[in-house]
Amino acid sequence: MPDKLLKNAANTTEPSFEIQRIYVKDLSYEAPNTPHTFSDEWKPEVQLNLETKSNRIQDNIHEVVLSVTATVGSNKKSAFLVEVHQAGIFSISGFPNDQLHQMLGSFCPNILFPYAREVISDLVVRGGFPQLILAPVNFDALYAQHQEEQKGSKTETGEGKVH
Repeated sequence: MPDKLLKNAANTTEPSFEIQRIYVKDLSYEAPNTPHTFSDEWKPEVQLNLETKSNRIQDNIHEVVLSVTATVGSNKKSAFLVEVHQAGIFSISGFPNDQLHQMLGSFCPNILFPYAREVISDLVVRGGFPQLILAPVNFDALYAQHQEEQKGSKTETGEGKVH
């Protein structure tokens, strides 16, 4: 009887999540109107763009890339643009597909964002501008919103309809 229990336990796949590596995949900084920007009154207007992508590297190993672009202007002139593609390699196994997609689209970007935020802040200061500290982002809400938009577009095109 104990041998049978051990075999059953070995056949069940426990959900597993592990961070393999976190790294900067791409980085860009532009300050097109310097040095004139430094002599103008500083009235920053920040525009933030976020995007996530994921790809399977091999079974249960995924790369997730969080792209953060901050475009900052002052007095209707471009001050600087900074973009970072913060990436991570994650080992994820034993999760149903819907949970896997949520982990790739929400959980992993939540892990990557503080790293991207630090890179952006450091780069902006090195560019001679006041520190730019990005507010926290609710990736769970963004993921849910994206899922709703996907459902809506499938219904509009006739896909996903129940006949």
